This record gives sequence, structure tokens and C-alpha cells, in this order.
Amino acid sequence: MGKFEIKEAKTGVKFNLKATNGQVIASSQIYKSLRTCKKGIASVMNNAPDAGLEDQTVEGFEKVKNPKFEVYQDKKGEYRFRLKATNGQIIAVSEGYKTMKSCLNGVNSVRKNAPDAAIIEPAPATEK
Repeated sequence: MGKFEIKEAKTGVKFNLKATNGQVIASSQIYKSLRTCKKGIASVMNNAPDAGLEDQTVEGFEKVKNPKFEVYQDKKGEYRFRLKATNGQIIAVSEGYKTMKSCLNGVNSVRKNAPDAAIIEPAPATEK
């Protein structure tokens, strides 16, 4: 089973969705609060299983309605995906993959792992 790991960043909090093997398969933006970060996680859990797939690597690609995974190539030629919620907001992004097949495996891993993933919060800071 996958897990969402919430961690503190310089300007807020973010999450990484990790597969059963511990690999990060998707990451979030930085949220201002733990509460909004948890809303982002809930959105990924709800949207990922039924999200369509829009392959933007193909010329004249067919637009897919939200929620959707957008697969594209970055400036380095690596394949990436971003998950968009029903409202069009980007709620999770991937790392770069060398092949399209690996990227699509990442999309399928998010679909499989997100709905039932545990949520791991950062330990509260201890006072000195």
C-alpha cells in the first residue's frame, strides 16, 4: 500500500506520494498550512482513480476533460505527468522519466496507490 508523506518545506508543507517500494511517484506544490496540504491529498485520492489521460507528446493530441493526467515531455526530453483536479488545478506532479512507458507506469501507480494510501504527518517539533 502506498503512503502520502507530509513534510515541512521552507515556506510551508508539501506531500510526496510513495509507492509500496518507497519510490516517490508524485509530489505536491508547497501549501501554506497542514490543513490545505491535507485537502490536496484528499483531492488526489478522489481524482486519481478516474482521471483520464491526455498524451501531450502527440501532435494534435485530443483534449481530455478534468480530472486528468497530462503526460508531456520537458525541455530535457524527459517524460512527466501532472494530475489536474476537476477544477483544473494541478494537484500532483511527477519526476522526469526516460521513457514514455515508465511515465505511464507512474500514472498507473498513482491511480492504484492514491485512493487507500496512509497519510504520514511530520512529527511535531519538540520544544527545547
